[in-house]
Amino acid sequence: MTDSPIGLPTRVGVYGGGRMGAGIAHTFLAAGCTVTVVESDDDAADSARERVVTSLAKAADRGVLDGTVAQVAARLTATADGGLLGDSDLVIEAVPEDVELKRSVFGRVEQVAPEAVLATNTSSLSIDAIAAGLTAPERFIGLHFFNPVPASDLVEVVVGSRTTPSLVGLAGSWVAALGKTAITVKDSPGFASSRLGVAIALEAMRMVEEGVATAADIDTAMTLGYRHPVGPLKTTDIVGLDVRLAIAEHLARELGPRFEPPQLLRDKVAAGELGRKSGRGFYDW
Repeated sequence: MTDSPIGLPTRVGVYGGGRMGAGIAHTFLAAGCTVTVVESDDDAADSARERVVTSLAKAADRGVLDGTVAQVAARLTATADGGLLGDSDLVIEAVPEDVELKRSVFGRVEQVAPEAVLATNTSSLSIDAIAAGLTAPERFIGLHFFNPVPASDLVEVVVGSRTTPSLVGLAGSWVAALGKTAITVKDSPGFASSRLGVAIALEAMRMVEEGVATAADIDTAMTLGYRHPVGPLKTTDIVGLDVRLAIAEHLARELGPRFEPPQLLRDKVAAGELGRKSGRGFYDW
Protein backbone atom coordinates (compact mmCIF):
# COMPACT_ATOMS: atom_id res chain seq x y z
CA MET A 1 0.00 0.00 0.00
CA THR A 2 1.25 3.48 -0.85
CA ASP A 3 0.80 6.51 1.36
CA SER A 4 0.37 10.11 0.32
CA PRO A 5 2.81 12.78 1.58
CA ILE A 6 0.42 13.57 4.43
CA GLY A 7 0.50 10.01 5.73
CA LEU A 8 -2.86 8.92 4.35
CA PRO A 9 -3.69 6.25 1.77
CA THR A 10 -3.42 7.74 -1.71
CA ARG A 11 -6.52 5.98 -3.07
CA VAL A 12 -9.54 5.46 -0.84
CA GLY A 13 -12.72 3.60 -1.71
CA VAL A 14 -16.02 4.25 0.04
CA TYR A 15 -18.73 1.65 -0.49
CA GLY A 16 -22.04 3.42 0.08
CA GLY A 17 -22.70 7.07 -0.69
CA GLY A 18 -25.41 8.01 1.79
CA ARG A 19 -25.00 10.65 4.48
CA MET A 20 -22.17 8.83 6.26
CA GLY A 21 -20.42 7.59 3.13
CA ALA A 22 -20.56 11.05 1.56
CA GLY A 23 -19.15 12.56 4.74
CA ILE A 24 -16.29 10.06 4.80
CA ALA A 25 -15.57 10.74 1.12
CA HIS A 26 -15.57 14.50 1.79
CA THR A 27 -13.12 14.09 4.67
CA PHE A 28 -10.57 12.08 2.68
CA LEU A 29 -10.93 14.32 -0.38
CA ALA A 30 -10.34 17.42 1.73
CA ALA A 31 -7.18 15.77 3.09
CA GLY A 32 -5.80 15.28 -0.43
CA CYS A 33 -6.78 11.69 -1.22
CA THR A 34 -8.32 10.35 -4.42
CA VAL A 35 -11.71 8.83 -3.56
CA THR A 36 -14.00 6.39 -5.37
CA VAL A 37 -17.55 6.07 -4.05
CA VAL A 38 -19.45 2.94 -5.09
CA GLU A 39 -23.23 2.83 -5.08
CA SER A 40 -25.89 0.31 -6.10
CA ASP A 41 -26.75 1.86 -9.49
CA ASP A 42 -25.97 4.85 -11.67
CA ASP A 43 -28.74 7.05 -10.24
CA ALA A 44 -27.59 6.37 -6.68
CA ALA A 45 -24.00 7.09 -7.73
CA ASP A 46 -25.06 10.43 -9.23
CA SER A 47 -26.89 11.28 -6.01
CA ALA A 48 -23.84 10.33 -3.97
CA ARG A 49 -21.61 12.59 -6.06
CA GLU A 50 -24.05 15.47 -5.63
CA ARG A 51 -24.12 14.86 -1.88
CA VAL A 52 -20.32 15.00 -1.64
CA VAL A 53 -19.99 18.07 -3.85
CA THR A 54 -22.68 19.90 -1.88
CA SER A 55 -20.83 19.10 1.33
CA LEU A 56 -17.56 20.37 -0.15
CA ALA A 57 -19.28 23.57 -1.26
CA LYS A 58 -20.51 24.21 2.28
CA ALA A 59 -16.97 23.73 3.56
CA ALA A 60 -15.69 26.18 0.96
CA ASP A 61 -18.30 28.72 2.01
CA ARG A 62 -17.00 28.42 5.58
CA GLY A 63 -13.44 28.87 4.41
CA VAL A 64 -12.28 25.45 5.57
CA LEU A 65 -11.59 23.79 2.21
CA ASP A 66 -8.05 23.78 0.83
CA GLY A 67 -8.58 24.54 -2.85
CA THR A 68 -11.70 25.17 -4.90
CA VAL A 69 -14.66 22.79 -4.94
CA ALA A 70 -13.87 21.92 -8.55
CA GLN A 71 -10.24 21.14 -7.75
CA VAL A 72 -11.13 18.86 -4.85
CA ALA A 73 -14.08 17.21 -6.63
CA ALA A 74 -11.78 16.39 -9.57
CA ARG A 75 -10.33 13.63 -7.37
CA LEU A 76 -13.80 12.10 -6.81
CA THR A 77 -15.31 9.24 -8.80
CA ALA A 78 -18.85 8.06 -8.07
CA THR A 79 -19.81 4.84 -9.79
CA ALA A 80 -21.90 1.68 -9.73
CA ASP A 81 -18.86 -0.34 -10.87
CA GLY A 82 -17.24 -1.92 -7.84
CA GLY A 83 -14.37 -3.03 -10.04
CA LEU A 84 -13.04 0.53 -9.95
CA LEU A 85 -11.97 -0.12 -6.35
CA GLY A 86 -9.24 -2.41 -7.62
CA ASP A 87 -6.39 0.06 -7.05
CA SER A 88 -7.61 1.23 -3.64
CA ASP A 89 -5.26 1.25 -0.67
CA LEU A 90 -8.17 1.47 1.80
CA VAL A 91 -11.86 0.66 1.31
CA ILE A 92 -14.37 1.80 3.91
CA GLU A 93 -17.87 0.31 3.90
CA ALA A 94 -20.76 2.61 4.82
CA VAL A 95 -23.90 0.65 3.96
CA PRO A 96 -26.92 0.08 6.28
CA GLU A 97 -26.48 -1.81 9.55
CA ASP A 98 -27.08 -5.35 8.33
CA VAL A 99 -24.44 -8.01 8.91
CA GLU A 100 -25.27 -10.06 5.83
CA LEU A 101 -25.28 -6.99 3.60
CA LYS A 102 -21.89 -5.90 4.93
CA ARG A 103 -20.46 -9.40 4.49
CA SER A 104 -21.61 -9.49 0.88
CA VAL A 105 -20.04 -6.08 0.25
CA PHE A 106 -16.69 -7.13 1.67
CA GLY A 107 -16.79 -10.43 -0.19
CA ARG A 108 -17.00 -8.48 -3.46
CA VAL A 109 -14.46 -5.86 -2.42
CA GLU A 110 -11.89 -8.44 -1.34
CA GLN A 111 -12.07 -10.04 -4.78
CA VAL A 112 -11.40 -6.81 -6.70
CA ALA A 113 -9.00 -5.21 -4.17
CA PRO A 114 -7.13 -8.13 -2.54
CA GLU A 115 -4.33 -5.92 -1.21
CA ALA A 116 -6.48 -3.15 0.28
CA VAL A 117 -7.08 -2.57 3.97
CA LEU A 118 -10.79 -3.11 4.60
CA ALA A 119 -12.71 -1.08 7.16
CA THR A 120 -16.31 -0.92 8.29
CA ASN A 121 -18.06 2.18 9.58
CA THR A 122 -20.51 0.13 11.64
CA SER A 123 -21.61 1.84 14.84
CA SER A 124 -22.59 -1.30 16.75
CA LEU A 125 -22.26 -4.59 14.84
CA SER A 126 -19.55 -7.13 15.62
CA ILE A 127 -16.35 -6.64 13.67
CA ASP A 128 -15.62 -10.36 13.81
CA ALA A 129 -19.12 -11.21 12.58
CA ILE A 130 -18.73 -8.89 9.58
CA ALA A 131 -15.25 -10.29 8.86
CA ALA A 132 -16.49 -13.89 8.80
CA GLY A 133 -15.65 -15.37 5.43
CA LEU A 134 -12.87 -12.93 4.56
CA THR A 135 -9.68 -14.45 3.23
CA ALA A 136 -7.53 -12.02 5.19
CA PRO A 137 -9.38 -10.89 8.34
CA GLU A 138 -6.10 -9.57 9.72
CA ARG A 139 -6.44 -6.66 7.26
CA PHE A 140 -9.94 -5.80 8.54
CA ILE A 141 -10.73 -3.11 11.11
CA GLY A 142 -13.53 -0.84 12.28
CA LEU A 143 -13.34 2.89 11.57
CA HIS A 144 -16.46 4.34 13.17
CA PHE A 145 -16.85 7.92 12.02
CA PHE A 146 -19.44 10.25 13.52
CA ASN A 147 -22.11 12.35 11.85
CA PRO A 148 -21.49 14.92 10.45
CA VAL A 149 -18.17 13.39 9.49
CA PRO A 150 -16.33 16.53 8.26
CA ALA A 151 -17.05 18.42 11.50
CA SER A 152 -16.73 15.56 13.98
CA ASP A 153 -13.48 15.21 15.93
CA LEU A 154 -13.78 11.53 16.93
CA VAL A 155 -13.19 8.18 15.21
CA GLU A 156 -13.48 4.85 17.02
CA VAL A 157 -10.85 2.38 15.86
CA VAL A 158 -12.46 -0.99 16.53
CA VAL A 159 -10.16 -3.99 16.80
CA GLY A 160 -11.30 -7.45 15.76
CA SER A 161 -9.86 -10.61 17.27
CA ARG A 162 -7.70 -11.17 14.16
CA THR A 163 -6.81 -7.56 13.34
CA THR A 164 -3.03 -7.16 13.27
CA PRO A 165 -1.58 -4.77 15.87
CA SER A 166 0.33 -2.92 13.16
CA LEU A 167 -2.94 -2.08 11.41
CA VAL A 168 -4.34 -0.64 14.64
CA GLY A 169 -1.41 1.74 14.84
CA LEU A 170 -1.65 2.60 11.15
CA ALA A 171 -5.37 3.34 11.44
CA GLY A 172 -4.69 5.64 14.37
CA SER A 173 -2.13 7.54 12.33
CA TRP A 174 -4.66 7.95 9.49
CA VAL A 175 -7.21 9.38 11.90
CA ALA A 176 -4.62 11.85 13.20
CA ALA A 177 -3.72 12.85 9.65
CA LEU A 178 -7.39 13.64 9.06
CA GLY A 179 -7.23 16.05 12.00
CA LYS A 180 -9.36 13.85 14.23
CA THR A 181 -8.82 11.95 17.48
CA ALA A 182 -8.85 8.16 17.61
CA ILE A 183 -9.95 6.02 20.51
CA THR A 184 -9.23 2.30 20.38
CA VAL A 185 -11.86 -0.17 21.52
CA LYS A 186 -12.15 -3.93 21.26
CA ASP A 187 -14.92 -5.60 19.33
CA SER A 188 -17.87 -5.54 21.72
CA PRO A 189 -21.58 -4.69 21.32
CA GLY A 190 -22.00 -0.97 20.69
CA PHE A 191 -18.26 -0.36 21.21
CA ALA A 192 -17.88 2.66 23.54
CA SER A 193 -19.69 5.55 21.91
CA SER A 194 -22.86 3.86 20.66
CA ARG A 195 -23.30 1.95 23.89
CA LEU A 196 -23.09 5.09 26.03
CA GLY A 197 -24.93 7.33 23.57
CA VAL A 198 -27.84 4.94 23.13
CA ALA A 199 -28.12 4.34 26.89
CA ILE A 200 -28.50 8.07 27.54
CA ALA A 201 -30.88 8.55 24.62
CA LEU A 202 -33.15 5.67 25.65
CA GLU A 203 -33.44 7.02 29.18
CA ALA A 204 -34.25 10.47 27.79
CA MET A 205 -37.01 8.91 25.68
CA ARG A 206 -38.42 7.14 28.73
CA MET A 207 -38.51 10.48 30.54
CA VAL A 208 -40.52 12.01 27.67
CA GLU A 209 -42.77 8.96 27.63
CA GLU A 210 -43.39 9.30 31.39
CA GLY A 211 -44.02 13.05 31.17
CA VAL A 212 -41.01 13.94 33.30
CA ALA A 213 -40.04 16.82 31.00
CA THR A 214 -40.25 17.91 27.39
CA ALA A 215 -37.68 16.82 24.83
CA ALA A 216 -36.34 20.39 24.65
CA ASP A 217 -35.94 20.68 28.42
CA ILE A 218 -34.21 17.32 28.69
CA ASP A 219 -31.79 18.32 25.96
CA THR A 220 -31.19 21.68 27.64
CA ALA A 221 -30.36 19.85 30.88
CA MET A 222 -27.62 17.94 29.07
CA THR A 223 -26.25 20.83 27.02
CA LEU A 224 -26.11 23.35 29.89
CA GLY A 225 -25.70 20.99 32.82
CA TYR A 226 -23.24 18.52 31.28
CA ARG A 227 -21.80 20.54 28.41
CA HIS A 228 -23.04 18.17 25.73
CA PRO A 229 -22.90 20.05 22.40
CA VAL A 230 -26.29 18.60 21.41
CA GLY A 231 -28.83 16.91 23.66
CA PRO A 232 -29.59 13.18 23.36
CA LEU A 233 -33.00 13.64 21.73
CA LYS A 234 -31.90 16.16 19.14
CA THR A 235 -28.94 13.87 18.44
CA THR A 236 -31.40 11.03 17.92
CA ASP A 237 -33.27 13.16 15.39
CA ILE A 238 -30.01 13.87 13.55
CA VAL A 239 -28.88 10.24 13.58
CA GLY A 240 -32.35 8.95 12.66
CA LEU A 241 -34.88 7.32 14.96
CA ASP A 242 -34.89 4.21 12.78
CA VAL A 243 -31.12 3.93 13.12
CA ARG A 244 -31.31 4.36 16.89
CA LEU A 245 -34.08 1.75 17.09
CA ALA A 246 -32.04 -0.80 15.14
CA ILE A 247 -28.98 -0.23 17.34
CA ALA A 248 -31.05 -0.47 20.54
CA GLU A 249 -32.64 -3.72 19.41
CA HIS A 250 -29.21 -5.15 18.62
CA LEU A 251 -27.82 -4.08 22.01
CA ALA A 252 -30.88 -5.49 23.79
CA ARG A 253 -30.26 -8.86 22.14
CA GLU A 254 -26.56 -8.78 23.03
CA LEU A 255 -26.52 -7.07 26.44
CA GLY A 256 -29.97 -7.52 27.91
CA PRO A 257 -33.20 -5.65 28.67
CA ARG A 258 -31.57 -2.43 29.84
CA PHE A 259 -31.31 -1.54 26.15
CA GLU A 260 -34.91 -2.46 25.31
CA PRO A 261 -36.32 0.39 23.16
CA PRO A 262 -39.17 2.42 24.73
CA GLN A 263 -42.55 2.06 23.07
CA LEU A 264 -42.41 5.77 22.20
CA LEU A 265 -39.44 5.13 19.92
CA ARG A 266 -41.15 2.19 18.25
CA ASP A 267 -44.33 4.21 17.73
CA LYS A 268 -42.49 7.15 16.18
CA VAL A 269 -40.58 4.93 13.77
CA ALA A 270 -43.82 3.12 12.81
CA ALA A 271 -45.42 6.52 12.12
CA GLY A 272 -42.53 7.55 9.87
CA GLU A 273 -41.23 10.14 12.35
CA LEU A 274 -37.57 9.39 11.73
CA GLY A 275 -36.06 12.74 12.71
CA ARG A 276 -34.41 15.34 10.53
CA LYS A 277 -34.50 13.23 7.37
CA SER A 278 -38.30 12.89 7.50
CA GLY A 279 -38.99 16.38 8.88
CA ARG A 280 -40.20 15.25 12.27
CA GLY A 281 -38.94 13.18 15.20
CA PHE A 282 -38.70 14.53 18.74
CA TYR A 283 -38.53 17.94 17.02
CA ASP A 284 -40.01 19.47 13.87
CA TRP A 285 -37.33 20.17 11.27
